[in-house]
Amino acid sequence: MSLSLPLTLPASLQRLVDHHLAQWRLAVQQAGLASSLPQLGDTFMSELQQVLVGSDFVAEQLRRDPHMAWRLVEGERLRRSLAPGEMAELLAEALAPATTEDELARLLRRFRQQHQVRIIWRDLLRHAATMETTQDLSDMADVCLEQGYRWLYRHMSEGLGTPCDHAGEPQHLVVLGMGKLGAHELNLSSDIDLIFAYPSSGETQGGRRSLSNQEFFTRVGQRLIKLLDEVTVDGFVFRVDMRLRPYGDSGALVFSFNALEQYYQSQGRDWERYAMIKARVVAGDQQAGAELLSMLKPFVYRRYLDFAAIEALRNLKQMIQREVQRKGLEDNVKLGAGGIREVEFIGQAFQLIHGGRDRSLQQRPILPVLDVLATNVYLPDAAVDELKGAYLFLRDTEHALQAIDDRQTQMLPIDALGQARVAWVMGFDSWADYRTQLDLQRSKVAQHFAGVIADPDEDEDQPQLDYEEWMLLWNDLPEAEQAQQQLAEGGFQDPVRAWELLRNLMGSARVRAMQRMSRERLDIFMPRLLGMACEQEDPDLALERVMPLVEAVARRSAYLLLLTENPGALHELLVLCSASPLIAEQITRYPVVLDELLNSGRLYRPPEIAELVDELRQELVRIPEDDLEQQMEVLRYFKRAHVLRVVASEIAGSLPLMKVSDYLTWTAEAILQQVLELAWSDMVRRHGVPRRHDGSPCELDFTIVGYGKVGGIELSHGSDLDLVFIHDGDTDAETDGARPLDGGRFYTRLGQRIIHILTAQTTSGALYDVDMRLRPSGDAGLLVTSLDAFARYQREQAWTWEHQALVRARPLAGCPRLGEKFIRLRADVLGQEREEAKLRQDVLSMRQKMRNNLATQATHGGFAPAAFSAETLFDLKQDAGGIVDIEFMVQYAVLAWSCRYPELLRFTDNIRILDGLRDAGLIAGEDVQRLQEAYKAYRAAAHRLALQKQPGKTPGDQFHDYRHDIIRLWRQWLPEAADA
Repeated sequence: MSLSLPLTLPASLQRLVDHHLAQWRLAVQQAGLASSLPQLGDTFMSELQQVLVGSDFVAEQLRRDPHMAWRLVEGERLRRSLAPGEMAELLAEALAPATTEDELARLLRRFRQQHQVRIIWRDLLRHAATMETTQDLSDMADVCLEQGYRWLYRHMSEGLGTPCDHAGEPQHLVVLGMGKLGAHELNLSSDIDLIFAYPSSGETQGGRRSLSNQEFFTRVGQRLIKLLDEVTVDGFVFRVDMRLRPYGDSGALVFSFNALEQYYQSQGRDWERYAMIKARVVAGDQQAGAELLSMLKPFVYRRYLDFAAIEALRNLKQMIQREVQRKGLEDNVKLGAGGIREVEFIGQAFQLIHGGRDRSLQQRPILPVLDVLATNVYLPDAAVDELKGAYLFLRDTEHALQAIDDRQTQMLPIDALGQARVAWVMGFDSWADYRTQLDLQRSKVAQHFAGVIADPDEDEDQPQLDYEEWMLLWNDLPEAEQAQQQLAEGGFQDPVRAWELLRNLMGSARVRAMQRMSRERLDIFMPRLLGMACEQEDPDLALERVMPLVEAVARRSAYLLLLTENPGALHELLVLCSASPLIAEQITRYPVVLDELLNSGRLYRPPEIAELVDELRQELVRIPEDDLEQQMEVLRYFKRAHVLRVVASEIAGSLPLMKVSDYLTWTAEAILQQVLELAWSDMVRRHGVPRRHDGSPCELDFTIVGYGKVGGIELSHGSDLDLVFIHDGDTDAETDGARPLDGGRFYTRLGQRIIHILTAQTTSGALYDVDMRLRPSGDAGLLVTSLDAFARYQREQAWTWEHQALVRARPLAGCPRLGEKFIRLRADVLGQEREEAKLRQDVLSMRQKMRNNLATQATHGGFAPAAFSAETLFDLKQDAGGIVDIEFMVQYAVLAWSCRYPELLRFTDNIRILDGLRDAGLIAGEDVQRLQEAYKAYRAAAHRLALQKQPGKTPGDQFHDYRHDIIRLWRQWLPEAADA
């Protein structure tokens, strides 16, 4: 879309320009350049005033460096495009004086600032078309990466030697540019997403000492990132984001070609295919890079029509839609509805699905891809024209927003001056005129986005209920008697209470304060709620449970609109809330999870652990690396969404108890891994990398060990996490950062950071309650323990009850190597030979203490009588014949017999340990079956009670037979129990 600037400036913008001009003239005068002003010419001065309307950044750069104006005028660079290769020549000339890395960094930043001014100038004045601006920015990134890398490689090779393959041939790094950089589509303030690779293993030759190629290129990569990304008094060159590499922040910084190929073949996710579409070699060895991309092409483009990609893209599309609904991104021209991201998604969706068979789709920039969609009749010509026009308009808007402060933003301004600036730069006389055009363009994109890979279920006709009678009840406010009669006829058993609920909602402060549009949405929604509530098995209960949610979201009426436009979601809401007050309360507190009700197929199909891990990583990789607040919100939403899916499946009967615990545990593990990586990255950014005992850098030598329910893969609703933190670093050696810490303090702060992320109360609540009391010496011990110290404690100081707890301990997240060490240590500690009489007495003593403090009155201090009374309560966990008795018997068996039967140490959950005891011939098969049945029955009852927000207690006459069997077996295994 061709835009031209209005001829006259509004008064507010003229004052802004006058201020900037006065500051610049003062700087020119102080630099002794006032007499040279005529050399700049009238055209420059006229254009300068127009540019200053749109860019404080340009004003600041010209003020800080008055000579810049004359350099820019030289060679007519503000009026013409740079010739091919000219950017590289200019940078080479600028960097020629650099003899140190600090000088290189300073010269790179000055080069960047000058060319950023040139590019903004040409873009704002429309001397450069939109995509010429993005090409110019991408070229600048390319040459900075290439020449910065070559300089570092040359200087590092002088001291460390030249990296070579096994045949002695020198090697270079391959730098892949992803995203907008890969497609030559950088915006005025883009991050650059990179992946580092090298051809093959080998080592350096000719240096003071030999290094592996990976270590050499890792050092080069680290210094290249710092060279570009570090903010100094001269600014920065480009912000660098490395999170798209395999394994994200927890992965190596550089990979060999073979390692990359193996990763993508065996573990590559669909979102990584999506990202790889735009991958391009931006620096380093171009020839080797071309070979790498050729190796990876089969991963990106499948040879057949890729139906698997359709479902993956549909999920990604739903993720985009949920993010827009959830975050309030209406004024974000990139991420909001009808924004830049949706145009890119349309093109890349067709590329993934059809690109393997249609090679014309195998290209990076979005506009040529859209042209192919029209040429090859994937989309109508008119649709493509609308998408291209909207895309250019949105990219121009993005540049107008970013040109102001050279700041990474896509949010429309809310202040009058900012709005006036953007409207003027975009060629409009007023903000209102500009918004009208923007909304039109975005509506076109949103319409086409909605039609791409639409779910067939979305098109099915939904049976419509007759809401008219309920509309009259809600809107006409009949007399109480008439309203109650209608409610009774509709199926409500307590119409007086139902009418009271409706009247209370109508009169609530939140409803009275609703704006007109929100009130209209409520008036449309309520008749549908009443009509659908009448279809539930218990309409009274459904209405009672859902009404607090309606009041809670009254002023956030997008949720009401969501439920109105998605009757299936409203139905699922009523079913879930009717089944569980706990779920009703959670949805009311955190209505953001209503998005999960939009897809019943997804709602009732919790993902496997690999899908969980991948989904969470996809969510987090989109968040800026330093935005901990948003990362914490993503983690909390992820947990609540997946707990809702588990509960929905549990209520529907499609997920048995053991699977419920599996999914809840897997969710916790996925979250813990990401929390650890976030905390580690934050600590390393602040303080550098800690050291191992041999002096080498640690690579996340840290593990989170889970005890209790999470260790035994038996998490239930509302369970806390019993955790122990273990590291394998040198506590005395300092980290290698600008603010070094000794290893001991580094790991302690890392542990504190993890706990903070897990337990901090944000607007979305906490992730988990965390209990660290099972660490060595409990609350008096160190928060984080070295593996050696943990081993000494377990072997020399630990009580028997601590070894009982160790039976259900396993690594949940962190370093796999350290996790294996822990598993071997656990086996060694638990498998030591013990004196059974002393062991039995220790176990009995601890069990009695627990009964004394935690059991109900009926069984306090001993076993229950032969008959259990309905008048008393049975604590499923603590009372005699309950869950803890089974756990203690299992733990006793492992401690007593694993020295002779090490297979008992393989698992940490009670069910499989009991299987092992049966298979080893230590317990009769019928006794094991009885214990397992009881254990599952108790846990299932506890789950049901938790969903009903009730304590884990049942009438004393329930589970009568199970309790007697468990007490009988307890007395057989631990005969002194009869005297307890």
